[in-house]
Amino acid sequence: MRILIVDDSRAMRMIIRRALRQAGYGSHDVYEAENGQEALGEVERHQPDLVLADWNMPVMNGMELLQSLTSKGSRIPLGFVTSECTPQMRRRARDAGASFFIAKPFTSDVLQAALAPFFR
Repeated sequence: MRILIVDDSRAMRMIIRRALRQAGYGSHDVYEAENGQEALGEVERHQPDLVLADWNMPVMNGMELLQSLTSKGSRIPLGFVTSECTPQMRRRARDAGASFFIAKPFTSDVLQAALAPFFR
């Protein structure tokens, strides 16, 4: 499986990579992007099976990335890993087609539970 991590913080991308390993998903191919615009290029290059995106990023945020992918007919599951997690944001993400919503800080157990349906 190919996983794309999209976050403007290099440190957070490293934390997510570590959590993926701790959750038992370390053997999968993992790619990174710093914002939604860069992620679109990575999607074309690597055809990921799953995208983990931050909500707030410069250039193109996570919601804009999700909307861009869905407008192109993409069926790649995209979920948010973000520090902002109001009920309104969760609802907006769900309504836009997000597959999951993980609030930062999170544990590898939380990540594993959110991603388990995609690894069956």
